[in-house]
Amino acid sequence: MNQSSGPKRLRQLLTQSGIIRSLGAHDVFTALVVEQAGFETVFIGGFGTSASMLGLPDINFLSVSEMADAVRRMAARVSIPVIADGDTGHGDLHNVQRTVELFESAGASAILLEDQVMPKRCGHFANKQVVPTEEMVLKIKAAVRAKSDPSFVIFARTDARQMNGLDDAIDRVNRCCDAGADIAFIEAPESLKELEEIPKRVKHPLFVNMLTGGVTPILSVKELEQLGYKIVVCPIESLMVCARAMRDLCESWKTTGRVDKLATAAMSFAEVKKLLGVEEFLKLRERL
Repeated sequence: MNQSSGPKRLRQLLTQSGIIRSLGAHDVFTALVVEQAGFETVFIGGFGTSASMLGLPDINFLSVSEMADAVRRMAARVSIPVIADGDTGHGDLHNVQRTVELFESAGASAILLEDQVMPKRCGHFANKQVVPTEEMVLKIKAAVRAKSDPSFVIFARTDARQMNGLDDAIDRVNRCCDAGADIAFIEAPESLKELEEIPKRVKHPLFVNMLTGGVTPILSVKELEQLGYKIVVCPIESLMVCARAMRDLCESWKTTGRVDKLATAAMSFAEVKKLLGVEEFLKLRERL
């Protein structure tokens, strides 16, 4: 997406009524599928990117440069806003500023910043630790100062629910948004009661993560909207579906010696070529 129009488009969506559905994409091809399906935003997370790019878990293996490159490739090929996972900002306040600068120049429309200590880990893993609230507030202030486009959107995520309880998590996101963050995100609430309580006590637009198999109860988009959430994401379900499909494909090839019957349920070769824009590229010479 055009670097200047993406953040503005995302802010327009945030001001409109209704909830925004986003879907995680672990690579550019998946992002193209998400866009073709009609979703208004795409999410690129550290878990999926670390898995697809490195074959490693989300425990701080992925560098800021590697993530920024992944964001750049995705933003260059889709025309919908890209919401990018900035983890902890990859270090201290000056690292946060550089991360924001890199992601913004890469074409992201928004960045998520969290309050875990380094090395961080997936929000639904155990034994997380968080920095003091005051430190996270400073990180948000540094991020706000670093962005060049006023429309660039900053998500403030807290992982404090697991260690410190819900009250502290709510206080953290409220203070971060008061410091300049646009969206509040409390990672990994553990009950329906908590999902209901958060919108009542957080005074800013809310992002919610519906990770299949995680610690948070799964609600429908309609239920989340009724509770008061503004953006919902399924972060790595595309990765999980692809992995299962690949395993089934491998098993069929290994046991039957053919994959064509299994592939009939998949996207056709013609559909893949169309999604990638093969004809458009091949006919370029004729158009000149």
